[in-house]
Amino acid sequence: MAYHHLLAVAAISLFHAHMHAAGYPWPLCGTSSDFQPNSTYQANLYRAAATLPKRASASPNLFATVIVGAVPEQLWGMGLCRGDTNGSTCLGCLTQAFQDLPNDCSYNKDATIYYDLCTLHYSDVHVLPSGGDDGPTTDSYAINNNANVTSDPARFNRLLAALINATADHAAFNSTRRFATGEADFFDKDYPKVYTLAQCTPDQTPAQCRKCLASVIASNLVQFKDNIGGRVLWFNCSWRYETAPFFSGPPLVRLASPSPAPTVGPPTGGGRRKYSVPVVVLAAVLPTLAALNLTVCFCFWKRRRPIAQAQKPDDPTYSSEAEGMEMVDSMMIDVSTLRAATGNFDDSNKLGEGGFGVVYKGVLPDGDEIAVKRLSKGSTQGVQELKHELALVAKLRHKNLVSLLGVCLEQQERLLVYELLHNRSLDLILFDTENEKREMLDWEQRYKIINGIARGLQYLHEDSQLKVVHRDIKASNILLDKSMNPKIADFGLARIFGRDQTHAVTNSLVGTNGYMAPEYLARGNYSVRSDAFSFGVIVLEIVTGRRNLDWVQVWEHWEAGTVMDLVDPSMGGRFHEANVMRCIHIGLLCVQHDPAVRPAMSSVVTMLGSDTVALQAPSKPGFFAKTAPPT
Repeated sequence: MAYHHLLAVAAISLFHAHMHAAGYPWPLCGTSSDFQPNSTYQANLYRAAATLPKRASASPNLFATVIVGAVPEQLWGMGLCRGDTNGSTCLGCLTQAFQDLPNDCSYNKDATIYYDLCTLHYSDVHVLPSGGDDGPTTDSYAINNNANVTSDPARFNRLLAALINATADHAAFNSTRRFATGEADFFDKDYPKVYTLAQCTPDQTPAQCRKCLASVIASNLVQFKDNIGGRVLWFNCSWRYETAPFFSGPPLVRLASPSPAPTVGPPTGGGRRKYSVPVVVLAAVLPTLAALNLTVCFCFWKRRRPIAQAQKPDDPTYSSEAEGMEMVDSMMIDVSTLRAATGNFDDSNKLGEGGFGVVYKGVLPDGDEIAVKRLSKGSTQGVQELKHELALVAKLRHKNLVSLLGVCLEQQERLLVYELLHNRSLDLILFDTENEKREMLDWEQRYKIINGIARGLQYLHEDSQLKVVHRDIKASNILLDKSMNPKIADFGLARIFGRDQTHAVTNSLVGTNGYMAPEYLARGNYSVRSDAFSFGVIVLEIVTGRRNLDWVQVWEHWEAGTVMDLVDPSMGGRFHEANVMRCIHIGLLCVQHDPAVRPAMSSVVTMLGSDTVALQAPSKPGFFAKTAPPT
């Protein structure tokens, strides 16, 4: 037991550097059903985590499945490592996956996570080997490198099609691991070679594997036209190509390619495409959001550009934001596409209006519904602030965060593209007594929203690759999907912290009155604890159904033991009083005057998830303070 534990820890440490350098992981969360804390399904998940990584890493094919428990709480799990890795790396990758995925997709029975070197999938539905008749409809990513081949792109596309199909043939028919790599000469001064990889789960027959690969290649190759790199990740089968080496060992397939003619015509593939955001199938992970998010694409390139001049290379946030800025530059969408999608920003498509501009509903050529945030000409959010927002959010992936997906900076337009969230923002439902959707906000739903916001903040503060302070947590920045799951939005004011950094100071106060912590208002100090303060305000608003509460009244009711009198009467008393009281208690702990005694968001999540965790008595809220304490 001790040996296996030490081996897994060592393997994880070796795996971490590769994972973060590659921009992974990419989780996908199902929406069909959830499990409860301390449930049988959660116990089955723990059992799978204890056995599946060891089985897969010990397997000659670096693949294993497990079935744990009995229906209806039965869990089916699958772990697959890339065919060019080894057992110890496989063990580390899948062990890490079991640590990350339950956090990224908390309480989802159906979830998938992709790393460069392994894939983990678990579900309450047993997935049989698939030949991919219709290709992936859920649980997949399609990602391209948006830099283009400009020298004879037609020849490049033909060469790529031939090479990836040859690689797929070898993976299906000549490898027990159902894995193959390929290489071909392109004879271009910038991109002399092309490299490919194809893989299926080894439990598929050769015919099933080839059919699966044929489906994912055919459905995505056109999307990658002229691009110097791309990949499709699906737990049944996947493929990838690059113009730089990315796999270990010699290629298993070498494709002869005739050298180009001495004279080549003018480049034909260097222009921007009308719609450069490739489709990523995310029906299972990002249920249609309410004024933000799109069927997601992550587009990467390799060129460095001068960015973030205020940051220095030795700044702990520099490399993360630099990488994000490169992703932003690759996510450009033509203004003509967005004009067509929104009916030239017609008022009939207007979803809402805020301080920075107007949000419009749109439909892309492939049918995806989107929300387009059009910054006003007089907006104080300039191009750099807009790129900062995108660069930050592009590196954050969690079920309770909104993902920004595209940008347009043409013809004096500044446009952000998101997936459409039909239930829009929390404030529009919570505070509008005439909104018919307010009836959906029973206590169970409100509690789910509180818990989801807490988990999203925990991810930002403690669990993501970056440590992020949002600085503008408020009800209008909490968006709700079709199932009323909360998504934290609007990262325009967010800041990246060093991992050991406790606070920062600014002379320019930004945020929303009523949600800003007292130490921020008085001294410009902000930290994860100021986000906790804003969260506490939202908790009390959700419980009472009131915006900008009379906080003196709240505290007086708390001290008098009559705080339940403030609970939103629209719930008709249909709630568990102890549960509501606990949320009020947690909200008051978060809005305490002294930031040092406010709980961390991980503690808040624990308090919300367990009735047995004792809560300290709250001190007087920050609203009463005339001066802020030092931080």
